[in-house]
Amino acid sequence: MLSIPASRPNAYTGSPLDRVSGQRDDEAFVAGALADPASLIIPVWRSKSLLRGVESGAPEAVLLTREAAEAVLMAGGPWALLGLRDGTAVFAVDVSAAEDPLPLLPENLGTFHDLRGVAGLLPPGEASMLAHARGLMHWRVRHRFCGVCGAPCEPRSAGNAMQCTACNAQHFPRTDPAVIMLVVAKDGDHERCLLGHNARFPNVTMYSTLAGFVEPGESLEEAVRREVFEEVGVSVGAVWYHSSQPWPFPASIMLGFHAEATSTTITVDESELRDARWFTRDEIRNHAAGGFSLPRVDSIARRLIEDWLEAAP
Repeated sequence: MLSIPASRPNAYTGSPLDRVSGQRDDEAFVAGALADPASLIIPVWRSKSLLRGVESGAPEAVLLTREAAEAVLMAGGPWALLGLRDGTAVFAVDVSAAEDPLPLLPENLGTFHDLRGVAGLLPPGEASMLAHARGLMHWRVRHRFCGVCGAPCEPRSAGNAMQCTACNAQHFPRTDPAVIMLVVAKDGDHERCLLGHNARFPNVTMYSTLAGFVEPGESLEEAVRREVFEEVGVSVGAVWYHSSQPWPFPASIMLGFHAEATSTTITVDESELRDARWFTRDEIRNHAAGGFSLPRVDSIARRLIEDWLEAAP
């Protein structure tokens, strides 16, 4: 097995924003951008995104103008500067305190939906901006107090950092690294891939790649080998990086790999998986006939599988 390059960008990547990290501490710049009528606002309500066209199968992100977002901003929830899109400032604002956020919006603009249900249908730039807003607002809502001394924190860097009001400790958005890997074994002149079914999957027929969080003091390659062995008892040798994907559900970065199995006997850790199997390429291509389904199209898990299929010798 050779390294398989990513065939195209993953969902939630390809942001059109210049994050202007060097200007976030310029209070005059931020205040001017926040007051600019041309600025755009992305509202987030209880981790859901404002969308229109969902019912028709053609979802679009709804970015509010500064005027349309007046009630949203006056609601007093956390906000942050995400960056500039073609020179126009884009902010995220959390309105989770409202039991019903729609009265804060002009009529018939859209409704709030879980981004994961539609991301595969959104233009890449829109999905990336909504994911950025969701992840940052999730952190802001849950990081109001200092983890060092427990005192209240105040926003800094246009909402992209927090500082303790007592001990002055600085806190930054958390992103948890997780490895996700398609393990492949040679079977004569053919290859098989290893997929598992987790009891927590909402889809009872879905088989997906294995995944797990990176532990302190562990390299990514070590995390791949450890997670595979812990979950299915299969040993892994060579590991090749494929691509990464922001996954703000709530705060992860998925680091994708293909990995070469050096053993094939499966011993399932039933606390992690309900089942795990080796699949040929033909079985994957005809998964519906085989009675199982694959991961959602916006996931890096699906991309790892599809790129392996396309790399058939």
